[in-house]
Amino acid sequence: MTEEWFTGITPTTKKPADLQTSVPHSARIWNYWLGGKDNYAADRAAGDQVIQIFPGIMRTARAQRDFLGRAVRYLAGDVGIRQFLDIGTGLPSADNTHEVAQRVAPEARVVYVDNDPIVLAHARALLSSTPEGATDYVDADLRDTGHILDATAHTLDLSQPTALMLLGILGHISSDEEALSIVNRLLGALSSGSRLVIADGANVTAEGNEAQRRYNEGSPIPYHLRSPEQIARFFEGLELAEPGVVSCSRWRPDPGSPVDDEVEVYGAVARKP
Repeated sequence: MTEEWFTGITPTTKKPADLQTSVPHSARIWNYWLGGKDNYAADRAAGDQVIQIFPGIMRTARAQRDFLGRAVRYLAGDVGIRQFLDIGTGLPSADNTHEVAQRVAPEARVVYVDNDPIVLAHARALLSSTPEGATDYVDADLRDTGHILDATAHTLDLSQPTALMLLGILGHISSDEEALSIVNRLLGALSSGSRLVIADGANVTAEGNEAQRRYNEGSPIPYHLRSPEQIARFFEGLELAEPGVVSCSRWRPDPGSPVDDEVEVYGAVARKP
């Protein structure tokens, strides 16, 4: 990764000085639900409160993570994509986008984007690359599409097909029209043959809706669930890969693996004509 994205972060830094470990944080709560270790007591307590209301949240978190792996393997393997722009990275954990892609194609190049200082603090230590490929990290807000695209051009050639990955991030944009505009601006800068990968929380169960409502009451960064039909709007004008927009657990499950019940995250992969 290039040095400029890590100003002020030394290789031995464990956490920024202003990191408030007594306050629950969404990235660390998600890490807890995934079985990670980059979380604190406040995060686990908040995560447990959600589990009490919605016991399926850990299964849902895992289903989204597994969807990421299957989508990247499909793109790097079956489709031949060699460039990935992953916005809303979250805390690194097992089988990050670059790890999955570079196992299939060591020359794959990946740019991660997030504006969370907690994610930034972990990025240098955990986001590496094969010698043949490249992995970079851009500190930027999802809404700042111009900066994202400019910074990404240091690592990716956007005139070549690129996978734009937006997993669990668009729900932080409350307005459907603003979210659509962001997706269209990003996708508009990519070449024909690029792919759009989205997974987002869906308002399909009463338990999930109530858990999200209560979480939002105490969160400085609320997350807005959308209907499957609203999520499908992000793919209008694109060529959807089978089976279309579905619960993430139902998207191309690995052969021979048990298929979980539907989860409260819907996603799809589509090609830009």
